Amino acid sequence: MPEPFLLHSCCAPCAIAVIDELRNAYALTVFFYNPNIYPEDEYLRRKREVVRVCEEWGVPMIDADYEPDVWADAVRGREDEPEGGLRCISCIGMRLGRTAREAASRGIAQFGSTLTMGRQKRASIVTPLGEEAGAAAGVRYHAEDWKKRGREEKARRMVAERGIYRQNYCGCRYSRERRFDFD
Repeated sequence: MPEPFLLHSCCAPCAIAVIDELRNAYALTVFFYNPNIYPEDEYLRRKREVVRVCEEWGVPMIDADYEPDVWADAVRGREDEPEGGLRCISCIGMRLGRTAREAASRGIAQFGSTLTMGRQKRASIVTPLGEEAGAAAGVRYHAEDWKKRGREEKARRMVAERGIYRQNYCGCRYSRERRFDFD
């Protein structure tokens, strides 16, 4: 029996190649926890695409609650930080912490995240946060820069072939405002 693995997914474009790789090597379960995504209709759209990928391959998915207030508390005081700054570190740490605790509560000894597939997410930032979250929860973080070894190109191809929605901003209200210069 393959080892259980809990994979935090931020969105289908980042997750599809990762799920494809891990689903045959592990008893994979996808965990969708992204209270940072704004507005709610965008959150629901991204979640639908992850659900579609999981259903296509028969991969179980855990749909965590949408908790934008929890996210707002986690990043309070960092609203003006640039993309990739302290706000993002708080956000990533919060989501990986929740994923690690979910893995521990389900008796899953290993977890990872698709966040390192993101264009603006660096493994050098995500990995220490994942390792810290894993240590706090008593589970192991699977450190991987998913952009490497042709996976980014494979993901783009798979997204295009399936007509999967690809968002044009990271997810939070602040990245959206900066992307579109809303007043």
